[in-house]
Amino acid sequence: MGFFDKLKQGLTKTRASITERIEKLVIGYADIDDDLLDELEEILIMADVGVNTTERLMESVRKGIKKKEINAPEDLKPFLQRQISDLLTRDSNEINMAKSGPTVFLVIGVNGVGKTTTIGKLSAYYKSQGKTVMLAAADTFRAAAIDQLEIWGQRTEAKVIRHEENSDPAAVAYDAVKAAVARNVDVLLIDTAGRLQTKSNLMEELKKINRVIQREIPDAPHETLLVLDATTGQNAISQAKLFTEAAPISGIVLTKLDGTAKGGVVIGIKAELSMPVKWIGVGEGVEDLRPFVADDFAKALFEG
Repeated sequence: MGFFDKLKQGLTKTRASITERIEKLVIGYADIDDDLLDELEEILIMADVGVNTTERLMESVRKGIKKKEINAPEDLKPFLQRQISDLLTRDSNEINMAKSGPTVFLVIGVNGVGKTTTIGKLSAYYKSQGKTVMLAAADTFRAAAIDQLEIWGQRTEAKVIRHEENSDPAAVAYDAVKAAVARNVDVLLIDTAGRLQTKSNLMEELKKINRVIQREIPDAPHETLLVLDATTGQNAISQAKLFTEAAPISGIVLTKLDGTAKGGVVIGIKAELSMPVKWIGVGEGVEDLRPFVADDFAKALFEG
């Protein structure tokens, strides 16, 4: 099964909560009226698109009706598909790779969202592209995170830079960057602790990690990726808002899209945070994490 088919399959629950409900809705109406628009608004909110984003989409729908772009209930679905596709493609979702030397990814997120597993899958992805990969276990507060990264290192044949539990995360990052430069590694993936409840500590820790990275590679990290769990819906957007206050995030990795009807959160993240979704996970397999392609997502969501 190709990734697009995997994406379609992964979005089954989300498609049922948005597209199929819209299809059923329009069948019940001969004309567009306030009741129809109220029900459409409810469908979007229930799919975790978010209240603000839903308001924006509904405003576009009302403008579309006035401009005669929408003339009948059956015009609503293709109109919304275009709006959502335009919204998701507004800014580049491309991954920023270094022009020379190691590309450094700083990966952040609360514990339990699949951060370390995401790093392992990113390692597998870049290895499959013929690149050399190094992992850095800078989540030093959990022995399990260090051990888990070691397992992914063995699985993907990537060198893991680690210190003892509770050691300084910035020291791990420093050693990893020095080693990546010395060994001419293509991709360095740095795991970090996910203790959002102590936001000020987290902010200082991330600033320190950034400083030591930039001392060795001035334009790094090339990507600071925030990992979010799609099954948490609007809570994922709340987490993203808090993390953007603590770190300059360049993009989102959205995991577990296959296990939720809340895939509309992709749209909410883009609209409310103006932040690109760069990677999505639609399964537990190593190959089920892939770069996000907005047009494919909209097509899989609406056309199934």
